[in-house]
Amino acid sequence: MSHQENKEYEGLPVSSGKLTHFNEQGRARMVDISGKESSVRKAVASTRVIMKPDTLAAIKAGQIGKGDVLAVAQVAGIQAAKRTSDWIPMCHPLPLTGINVTFEDNGRDELHIEVEVKTEGKTGVEMEALTAASAVALTVYDMCKALQKDMIIGPTLLLSKSGGKSGDYTIDS
Repeated sequence: MSHQENKEYEGLPVSSGKLTHFNEQGRARMVDISGKESSVRKAVASTRVIMKPDTLAAIKAGQIGKGDVLAVAQVAGIQAAKRTSDWIPMCHPLPLTGINVTFEDNGRDELHIEVEVKTEGKTGVEMEALTAASAVALTVYDMCKALQKDMIIGPTLLLSKSGGKSGDYTIDS
């Protein structure tokens, strides 16, 4: 696929732009952002955990032996957003100004997770939002695996981002 083409993957839009994480020798590098302007940046990512209705009911009733699943998962997501540069090699460490993790469910078998991350800086927070959403889902799985091992996580996706030179993005655009 050329770097300017837009494709779909399982009904979701997929686009790729020019790759910037390679130096003149074709080796990995951390992009130099020192010349970029600071701006307010925000990213929203989501994922879901599909589980048996009994598992979701146990989470909502606080009947999971490891504790309050949503409270622990929420803290895990916040910690993951703050530590994203430790997990993702080319990410810049960022001073985050806000992280919000929210949950919804469909009343049957799906827990929906949404994470919003904000900063004021020279690079975006998409990776922080995606990492946090993933950590939340993995924590839900970890806390509930004694009850159910065949939970499904995903898809995990960027819903929107704002700020920066590349402008705003919304999954519907």
